[in-house]
Amino acid sequence: MTAVPRPMPTEAAILRFLEVCDSFYPPDAVSASIEQQRQWYDALCRHFDLPLPEGMRTEDRVVMNRIPIRRYRPATLRTATCLLYLHGGGFVVGSLESHHAICAEIAEEAGAELISVDYRLAPEHRWPAQTDDCFAVLKQLIAAGKTVVLIGDSAGGNLAAGLAVRAKEEELTGIVGQVLIYPALGGDLVSGSYQEMAEAPGLTTADVGYYRAILQAPSDDPVAAPLVQASCAGLPPAFITVANFDPLRDDGRNYAARLAQAGVEVWFREEPQMVHAWLRARHMSDGAHEGFKALCDAVSRFAGSN
Repeated sequence: MTAVPRPMPTEAAILRFLEVCDSFYPPDAVSASIEQQRQWYDALCRHFDLPLPEGMRTEDRVVMNRIPIRRYRPATLRTATCLLYLHGGGFVVGSLESHHAICAEIAEEAGAELISVDYRLAPEHRWPAQTDDCFAVLKQLIAAGKTVVLIGDSAGGNLAAGLAVRAKEEELTGIVGQVLIYPALGGDLVSGSYQEMAEAPGLTTADVGYYRAILQAPSDDPVAAPLVQASCAGLPPAFITVANFDPLRDDGRNYAARLAQAGVEVWFREEPQMVHAWLRARHMSDGAHEGFKALCDAVSRFAGSN
């Protein structure tokens, strides 16, 4: 039986990016202990860290006596809308530090205050701890009179989409947009990109299954798996960006289609040469740089600062 070739991009900078990632975070990382995975991931994130934009101020706080957050405030504010960022990492790794530079740059580009949430991680805390933490922060912002743009990458994209669903269910208003970056939205793991990109670099379908098993979220709950909701009508406008070389690609594709069919304003962008987690390549890859600019433009449009 002939082996199926591993799907790989051809952009030279992305290939170099993958080599760097593999040197810090091995392709078989999920077979290691949780502690080791977090050490590897933290080292990878530190490697790609950059100085914050000039004049950017940050403040760490604890919300409701239990949820750490980090507030980013650029030197020039162009909107009163707040950005709520939920980091990726499979619900297992990631922190305020892992996405520090990414959050600062988005806040700077949008001219908006941004709040990053250090939600509880699995396996120490199973679902719905993660969405509960993020929803508590969202409700506090809206109670303070803020309008909010939800932003999340990968697992954070799942959380952001789920918060929009929760807000609709609870008739909570104030979300003016959702920006979902290669989000995990509850696809079936066996068809479409889950099959075509099962062995994609950076994230495999087996990896996605591993993270789901650890989180233990119900597959039939639309907050945990937004693709299963009966109707997407009434959700806030969305910008969804996916990577071609990613088993999660069709989650974003299909969700964009569902939103559009329900009459929700949606912008969809697919990066043809990108892999999962390409945000970290934004300063070394032309494709990632262009994708990041489009993402920031969408955030600015939703926040009313463009």
